Amino acid sequence: MHQTHHDTVLRGHGYHPLRVKQVVKESDDASSFVLDIPAELRTTFDYSPGQFCTLRVRIGGEDHFRSYSMSSTPGIDPDLTVTVKRVAGGLVSNWLLDHVTQGSLVQTAKPAGVFCPRDGAHPVIAFCGGSGITPVMSIIKHELAASRRSITLFYANRDPGSVIFDGALGALGRAHPERLAVRHHFDIDHGFAAPGDVSALVGDQLGADFYICGPGPFMDIVESTLLGLGVAPHRIFIERFGVEGQGEDAAGASPGEPDAREAPESRPPAAITVILGGRSTTVAYRPGDTVLETARRGGLRPPFSCEAGNCATCMAFLKEGSVRMRANNALTPDEVAQGWILTCQSLPTGQAVTVEYEAM
Repeated sequence: MHQTHHDTVLRGHGYHPLRVKQVVKESDDASSFVLDIPAELRTTFDYSPGQFCTLRVRIGGEDHFRSYSMSSTPGIDPDLTVTVKRVAGGLVSNWLLDHVTQGSLVQTAKPAGVFCPRDGAHPVIAFCGGSGITPVMSIIKHELAASRRSITLFYANRDPGSVIFDGALGALGRAHPERLAVRHHFDIDHGFAAPGDVSALVGDQLGADFYICGPGPFMDIVESTLLGLGVAPHRIFIERFGVEGQGEDAAGASPGEPDAREAPESRPPAAITVILGGRSTTVAYRPGDTVLETARRGGLRPPFSCEAGNCATCMAFLKEGSVRMRANNALTPDEVAQGWILTCQSLPTGQAVTVEYEAM
């Protein structure tokens, strides 16, 4: 890859200061941030329904990275908008909601993610919990405008005051009564959503496309119930949140644990080279470690968040060599083809491996 193209790709995936045009209070504990995209960055910030942006926030002298889905829909909403819900003990979500106002600058990476609508005529059934409505809201608006598909939404919240986009969902339902059906579920009245709630909503619509987003236990219940009903796995699309903070709302395996099901790599490299902040560091490689683990063991502090392959915060450019990603729920095929990798999921497979993070 030519150096000039490589530099352009890195700059495009860097963090850009975007000004907040407006802050919209969506519920008791959530707000939307409407971002002003300058003309020179409009191509960089093109996005698809259901994608997210990663924000870099400096708190207490340290950079923190969190990914938030767009609630806006390209071609329908005039401005790119991300929605943030307050999380108990959540360092970044609370800071954003307490400190970011109209006119603030927010360091924002270009949109990413693969939780996007698939083409087809099948009905759409979505299961959301809490702020899991955010990417689904973008998808719903897209499908209502671009297709004739029927859409059913199951939306679980603690109580009526926690409902994000309540007014907007009501307006969409009134505008498309024959195509959009919304069922609200309040834990305070009915307890947490259970398999019976999922089965009752699905009925015999096993051929629908299913979109799931919300807290980990909620998504696990929905997914296992759908599979138990006989829904084909390729019809189930899941967006798993990044972690708001280490130990907060974490889902999945413990970070950094090698997957025992994977065969060890043959002839692993003796070392890998990591370029961070323009500085090159060569770190001895320990077989079974990911690129991210290797960089951190070498004393570097690269960006990361979920460590599960879901948020794209740890993405870096593979300048040399090859890697195998255990999981990828964030990068598009085009980004992978360009050379981007999720370092938290990447096991080196080449003898000489060099990765470069975007300029911090």
